[in-house]
Amino acid sequence: MFDVGFSELIMVGLIALLVIGPERLPKAARIAGFWLGKTRTTIANVKAEIKQELHAEEMRQLLQQQHSIADELRQIAGDTQATVDEIKTSIQNGNENSQNDDKPV
Repeated sequence: MFDVGFSELIMVGLIALLVIGPERLPKAARIAGFWLGKTRTTIANVKAEIKQELHAEEMRQLLQQQHSIADELRQIAGDTQATVDEIKTSIQNGNENSQNDDKPV
């Protein structure tokens, strides 16, 4: 994120020592460390929440895809059943016609 080297840290420390003074510098460093830690924790929590929401959205999309596939399979099964029923009806009609042809007139 920030490209801060050792020399920059020394410079910030010297300026802080001059501006704040040696008496209040340890307390200011503790406060800065506390807020830095709190900020890092908050950022980590936000990242985790975003990751969780993205995962949940992916799961919703997969579920929708599975539902659409299931609907297509139901449609195909219904079409297949209708075709089987038509074939059975044709066979039965063919059998009835052939039985009628076998009867003497």
